[in-house]
Amino acid sequence: MTAAAPRSIGASRPFAWLLLVGGVVGLFASTVLTLDKIRLLEDPSYVPGCNINPIISCGSIMRSDQASAFGFPNSLIGLVAFGVVVAIGAGLLAGASYRRWFWLGLQAGTAFGIGFVTWLMYQTLYRIGALCPYCMVVWAAMIPLFWYTTLHNLRSGVIPVGRRGRVAVREAARYHWVVPALWYAVIALLVLNRFWYFWSTLV
Repeated sequence: MTAAAPRSIGASRPFAWLLLVGGVVGLFASTVLTLDKIRLLEDPSYVPGCNINPIISCGSIMRSDQASAFGFPNSLIGLVAFGVVVAIGAGLLAGASYRRWFWLGLQAGTAFGIGFVTWLMYQTLYRIGALCPYCMVVWAAMIPLFWYTTLHNLRSGVIPVGRRGRVAVREAARYHWVVPALWYAVIALLVLNRFWYFWSTLV
């Protein structure tokens, strides 16, 4: 008797569209950051277009050690990672389904991504003391990518849960917008609080 083949798991069209659009947004921001980083390496006096004031200053971020956490520009990770997400989203829209290990790989990738951008948020706010608009676009893209990938994997059984867990997952799916909305709100409050001394001068 032969063992049954592992079950392939598809995804809903809204989730597939989320992966595609979120990946494109993140890929766009990563591309802009990479190009600006190249220009900055070629000409140290180059001023990125998103240098708007002392707080909103991409150049300050790009010149920091944190911008190359692994010895090369962080944006290169985004180019690869978001490119993969775009491909997965497009595949799902075309009717593809993937094995459990594949979904677990996507889960691990988005978990790394959200962990990394959370670290970068902290560094940006409390160590570097400046904001990069395109970096913030990456933050904004990663939050729903991580949350909805997790929710998909819980609902589809990729990540097994018990009976009580299934009830919690069902409720989380019902009010799926709450988590990302709160996440964005917390980040907005942290940014407002950290740079209040500057924002208050604009009022």
